[in-house]
Amino acid sequence: PMKECGQSRKDSTHPIASSSIKSLRIASWNVRTLYQAGKMAQLTTEMKRYRLHILGVSETHWIKSGQKTLGSGELILFSGREHNQHSEGVALVLGMYAQKSLRGWEPHGERIIMASFQTRSKNINMNIVQIYAPTNEAQDEEKDAFYDLLQEVMDKLPKKDINILMGDANAKIGRENTGYDSIMGGHGLGEMNDNGERFANFCLFNKMVIVGSIFPHKRVHKATWFSPDNVTENQIDHFCVSQRFRRSLNDVIVQRGTDIGSDHHMLLGKLKLRLKKQGNRKEVPRKRYQVNRLNGATKEDFKLCLRNRFQPLASLEEEEDVETHWLRVKSAFTATCEEVLGYQKKKYNEWISQKSLDLIERRRHLKEQ
Repeated sequence: PMKECGQSRKDSTHPIASSSIKSLRIASWNVRTLYQAGKMAQLTTEMKRYRLHILGVSETHWIKSGQKTLGSGELILFSGREHNQHSEGVALVLGMYAQKSLRGWEPHGERIIMASFQTRSKNINMNIVQIYAPTNEAQDEEKDAFYDLLQEVMDKLPKKDINILMGDANAKIGRENTGYDSIMGGHGLGEMNDNGERFANFCLFNKMVIVGSIFPHKRVHKATWFSPDNVTENQIDHFCVSQRFRRSLNDVIVQRGTDIGSDHHMLLGKLKLRLKKQGNRKEVPRKRYQVNRLNGATKEDFKLCLRNRFQPLASLEEEEDVETHWLRVKSAFTATCEEVLGYQKKKYNEWISQKSLDLIERRRHLKEQ
């Protein structure tokens, strides 16, 4: 069950009919692992640097499924293995804008996760499926099981919605699009392999356009994976959208400047789309007082202020009910704490040192040279 939680001209299938709308920035990235100290901080740093609203992640290496709000404000939805084997794993990281429009999400094991968002267009939602497919060398049985499950997930998505399939498909689709011209362009890299054929057939059956093959970019802005010696590059991560909403996409391009110690580049999609706030999802934050100030002169001020507030309570009628009396006592304490102590200011400490951040920045500059 679901967990609670382009063209500028008007078109009947277009969710936005204004050229002034800023792009919704959705990206996918195989980070190799988030099961290391400091990795999550690096991820959110890059997410902010590239102004992403939604980031799909492959190979988190986290176990089980769940969601949590990070200290930096992002909401992460994750799905992994049920047992204590830290491998595979997928996730969706949502910025504040995307969080407000989240309708619900579903985990589907260690290779598939789906989330649904409400758009500004009436009766049209956006559904995102993040995947991490088996490698080309995997057994046919494992590949079949993955695509069978993925088809089950896709079958549940309404055809009228904007459906996005993205992630590490481990599939080389190549330049040749004969027989696939309705869902592929001629701007892929290399030659199609077995996984590429499976992926292309899956997209053809579900009427999903592999958008990375549509836009004419330089090779460096299409290759999503590179070998350790930087000699071999492949296009195996993909961004797909429902054929009906192909014109909602402004661009799909590789971001080579991202850095998290992975051999994959981030794949960014820019959509002409606006999301709509889904109800009131904002939770009231718990207020904490600065109790560490209860010493010296402040301690005496607190006692005096509290005593003055308690004095009127002593003269209250004895027949006053317990609940009313408790509310008066509570009000006296909270008002005194607010007046004398004040509230704690929220602090967010990254699980990564400044030295590490400096080294990461140095590595990024070296990559750009």
